[in-house]
Amino acid sequence: MFEGFNKGFVKDAINRSSENPLDRRRFLRAAGITGVGLAGVGALGLGAGTAFAGQHGHKEEAAQGPSDGAILNFALNLEYLEAEYYLRGVFGEGLKDSQIDGTGDCGAVTGGYKVKFETKLGRQYAEEIAGDERAHVDFLRAALGDAKVARPEINLTDAFNAAATAAGLIKPGEAFDPFANEDNFLLGAFVFEDVGVTAYKGAAPLISNKTYLEAAAGILAVEAYHAGLVRTVLLSKGLSVPAGAISDARDSLDGKTDDDQGIVDADGNGNIVPTDENGIAYSRSAGSVLNIAYLNPAQVSSGGFFPKGVNGEINTSDNNA
Repeated sequence: MFEGFNKGFVKDAINRSSENPLDRRRFLRAAGITGVGLAGVGALGLGAGTAFAGQHGHKEEAAQGPSDGAILNFALNLEYLEAEYYLRGVFGEGLKDSQIDGTGDCGAVTGGYKVKFETKLGRQYAEEIAGDERAHVDFLRAALGDAKVARPEINLTDAFNAAATAAGLIKPGEAFDPFANEDNFLLGAFVFEDVGVTAYKGAAPLISNKTYLEAAAGILAVEAYHAGLVRTVLLSKGLSVPAGAISDARDSLDGKTDDDQGIVDADGNGNIVPTDENGIAYSRSAGSVLNIAYLNPAQVSSGGFFPKGVNGEINTSDNNA
């Protein structure tokens, strides 16, 4: 059926969708696509994103954007942060040395220790999410191969103090410890979870390789499950006020529009799924995601949870000051 398909087009699409040939093969293996499966994926349109751009007269512009490998490496930085947060909170230790090496500077993690969960539900949700985030790190690292970035320096102490101060949860000079108890850990998780969902959705239109896009969509779905779970448990615990303050703080960092939503609406009803008027989750650009991660509305390349910045080509926040 596909004998007349342009093999050169497929090859070109794959080449522009990863860092190097070895990494492409590793990604396809990690995604479970080998042999005949690879041919089928190519024939079904690995370059569909580029083809779509070409239909609108922007093929060259699309080709000049960040590679899919660069986008996935940006995502890997975020997964490192989430994995370290949950693993340390659940097990008292983070990623292993074999899970953090790569290109760029490999940094240490400051803060984090085992949480004394008060409820069985709290422990169960945290353990499940910790396992998912560790798996995301392993998957992206295997997919990127030698092109993977190392874990950057992460600060889970000063950054949470700054975030809580910005949200008005504590006064300047006071401390907010997300590992002190179950409620604090949930609020700390809320800082990340919605951001992860909007980050993956924002990246989706930029990914041209359908295999990469499917993997990113799969991670997005899991992050959305996590976010919904965290929002639900926060609501059940009566923590809508501090959660709303965190939402407002994120909104003050990521741009001029008021997109971020707390866990209750204006009438005080539960708002577990933050969407627009069409019932669609909103997106954030990589730059806006970094505004939140760096805890700075200005255009910077480090700060907040990543004191020395993230590794990879995509590393600078937007100018929303």
